Amino acid sequence: MEVLGLSWPAVAVTAVWLAILLVPWQPWRNREVLEAEPGAPEDLSDVTVLIPARDEAAVIGTTLAALAEQGENLQVVVVDDASSDGTGDIARNFAGLEITVVQSQPLQEGWSGKLWALEQGRRQVKTPLTLLLDADIQLRPGLIAAIRRQRREKNVAFLSLMASLRMENFWEKLLLPAFVYFFKLLYPFALANSSSRRFAAAAGGCILVDTRLLAEIGGFDAIRGALIDDCALAHAVKKAGYRTWMGLSRGVVSLRRQERLADVWNMVARTAFTQLRYSVALLFLCTGLMTVLFWLPLLGLFGDLGYAFAFAGMTLSFVPTLGFYGLSLFWALFLPLTAGLYLAMTWSSALRYWRGERSRWKGRVYR
Repeated sequence: MEVLGLSWPAVAVTAVWLAILLVPWQPWRNREVLEAEPGAPEDLSDVTVLIPARDEAAVIGTTLAALAEQGENLQVVVVDDASSDGTGDIARNFAGLEITVVQSQPLQEGWSGKLWALEQGRRQVKTPLTLLLDADIQLRPGLIAAIRRQRREKNVAFLSLMASLRMENFWEKLLLPAFVYFFKLLYPFALANSSSRRFAAAAGGCILVDTRLLAEIGGFDAIRGALIDDCALAHAVKKAGYRTWMGLSRGVVSLRRQERLADVWNMVARTAFTQLRYSVALLFLCTGLMTVLFWLPLLGLFGDLGYAFAFAGMTLSFVPTLGFYGLSLFWALFLPLTAGLYLAMTWSSALRYWRGERSRWKGRVYR
C-alpha cells in the first residue's frame, strides 16, 4: 500500500517526526533556559546549599570554591556519606564558606543512599530556601542569585536546572547531548512546568526548593526508596499542590568525567529499566519505538524519499540540543547509532534487574 507513491511505513514514521516537531510543547526546542547572571555579590543568607557527598574528594573542593563566589552569607551543609577518600575532611578544612559537615549514620533499610544523606542534612537547614546540589556540580558566578530571582518571577516553590555535562572526548560528544535530548523527549519541559499534577519532572543536580515545603511533604522520607529521586520529588511537590519549573543551563556544570563508553553505559543502565517501571511490556514497546523512529529513517540515505523526510525530521529535532552546547551539527547524523547504544544500555539495565540487581552506585547494590 502506498500514499502518494510512498510506502505507508515511510509515511507513518515521517508523520511521527512531524508531530514531534509540531506538538505545542515542542520538546526538542530550548525555550526553558536560565543562565548565571554575574554581578555584584548578593546577600544569600536565606539559602542553604545541601550537598550529599560519597567519595567525592576529586571534585568537592571545586564545587565549594564555586559556591564561595556566589554571594555573601551563604550556608552550606555537606553530608559525608561514608566516604573512604577524605571527602569530609576536605569540606571541614575549606576556608571561605560557613560549612556544616554531617557524618552520615549507617544506611537505613528501605532508603537509597543519596536520599538518606539528604534527609540527615535537611534536619540541619534553618534558612527559608534549600538548594539541593550534587557534589560534582560547579555553579557559575551569579547562578544562585539568578535561580532565586527565577523562583520569584515564576512564582514556584521548586525549581531545577539540567546540568551541562562534560562533552570533550568522542564518547561524551556522541552520547551526552543525546542524554539531554532523550530526557526532553521523555519529560517535555513545557508539560513539567505546567499546572497539571499528572506530569512532573526535575533535573536532580541543582534544585532550589522552599524548606517549609520539604517539611510539608514529609521530607525525603516521602520518596525514601526512589532511584530516580529528582522526578519522584517533583511528583511529591506537585501532588501537594505546588508548581514546579525546570530548565536548561550552562551555568550548572557537571564535573563528572565520562571518558569511556563504559562510564556512560553504567550511568544510564543504573536507572533505565527503573524508568520503564520494570515492565517487560514497556521494554518491548520502547525497543519497537526506538527501532522504528531512529533506524528506519536510515533508509532515506539509500534513496527512499519517504524515509528521507523522516531522516530530515529526526536530525532537525536534534540540532537545537547540539547548538545549545556548542557542538558541531555533524553529530546529528550519528543519532541512529546513539539511539541504538541507549537501547542496548536499557536492555543491559533490564538484564541486571532480572539477575537481582536493581541498581548499583559507588559500591552500593540495591536488590
